[in-house]
Amino acid sequence: MFYWLRCSNSPDSTVDRPQRDMPKPGDRSGGAGGPDGGWGWVLVAAMFISTSLVFGLMRSLGIFFVEFVHVFDESAQAISWISSIGLAAQQFFSPLGAALCNAYNTRLVVMVGGLLSGLGLILASQATCLVHLYLTMGVISGFGWALVFTPMVATVMANFTRWRALALGLGFSSIGLSSFAFNPLFQLLVETYAWRGALLILGALSLNIVACGALIRPECQPKARAKEDSGSGSPSRSNVLQRAASHLELPLLCERPYLTYTLAVTLFNFGYFVPYFHLVAHSRQAGFSEYQAAFVMSAAGATDILGRVASGWFSDLGHFRLVHLLTLWTVSAGAFIMLLPVSSLSGSYAALVAISLLYGFGSGALTSLVFAVVPMIMGVERVMGGLGLLQLIESSAGLLGTPLSGWLRDVTGNYVASFLVAGSFLLLGSLTLATLPHYCSCTDPPPPPPPQRRSSQGSHQDPFPPTRTTERRDGRRGEVQAAGRQREF
Repeated sequence: MFYWLRCSNSPDSTVDRPQRDMPKPGDRSGGAGGPDGGWGWVLVAAMFISTSLVFGLMRSLGIFFVEFVHVFDESAQAISWISSIGLAAQQFFSPLGAALCNAYNTRLVVMVGGLLSGLGLILASQATCLVHLYLTMGVISGFGWALVFTPMVATVMANFTRWRALALGLGFSSIGLSSFAFNPLFQLLVETYAWRGALLILGALSLNIVACGALIRPECQPKARAKEDSGSGSPSRSNVLQRAASHLELPLLCERPYLTYTLAVTLFNFGYFVPYFHLVAHSRQAGFSEYQAAFVMSAAGATDILGRVASGWFSDLGHFRLVHLLTLWTVSAGAFIMLLPVSSLSGSYAALVAISLLYGFGSGALTSLVFAVVPMIMGVERVMGGLGLLQLIESSAGLLGTPLSGWLRDVTGNYVASFLVAGSFLLLGSLTLATLPHYCSCTDPPPPPPPQRRSSQGSHQDPFPPTRTTERRDGRRGEVQAAGRQREF
């Protein structure tokens, strides 16, 4: 039987905990028994603030778009690369952030990420050319965001078992709330202090992520350091590469469930962000005023918050499997994206607002479950590296989805084809989810066993652990011997 030690962020995490048995089949813990409360809710609050200062800020940087076009006298396409580079850096460097957390300390990594995210915006306030903004707001801040998002999400997931989806929903709800509140705030800052002063204030605001990272309790000895301590002699090149692959969780790329789920999420990403960039422009093209178009996006953002929290709460009730609920919300979001341009063809503003409300709820509901399903695919002990690899692979879809939508608009002259294709990508991802192993089962399959870590000393580990076959054979032998003793008696 396999046993594993779990290092939690609870107050007594500095002492050794007793070994835990493997979870029972159907347990949603994904291989971990989180405390489901206590300091975990403090970490949810830290995640709430940090994600608002990452994705909420990222979504609201469009306020500076007009200012940059006017100041640097560059094309809109050149200015658009600032936010694209930031998003790409956040997703591309996520595996590195996960590997650093596995090798060292999550608290330190998140605090450094908060420092870099604020530093990039502060340096951007002194920019004299567009390349300067690419390097500061794009690369430096994007790299800092990569060190913050994945470790915070993985830390919250490791501290919750039953209420994991609700905890994630509450943490992610800040994205919709901050997107709703940051746009007028940033506009006020630009009008009051100009764009340089506004960026300086946003940089100082982003430094609050450092305080969020400090709330992560001291962890147990990282697995990388444990391996190095147990090893003897100088590390060879093969050992270094093996440790690096272990920190990045590269063996997941050879497992079919993980690859299937990654493909499905990548297809989601092709169409998920299209309404955020083009819904306002489509509303204006449909003949609605500026304020009416802006209200459409605000309405979707409001129901986005409700969808995240309601989806997490309902999922944790345990009436349905998480992967089935994820499929339901993904199909709903994809269908409503396809209905967005259709609802405005007749010129009915009420119909457009109604579909936008439904779309916002569906898109928010699926976001909570996308991450909640991950521990069931790979187990909690590998969720840090698995999330990093997932974001690295899906980053290509996030970058290509919006340009594809814009190209379809240039070819057809409207956004109808853009939204139809975007919604179809979500429906295709739902079909990909249906190919997961045990998808048609009404109960969750047993969680994957934790990976066996090689010990160089081997003094405390049985090199030949008994398998189930051996146990059955030994049990059968005992029954035969007992029956023989009864006959002799």
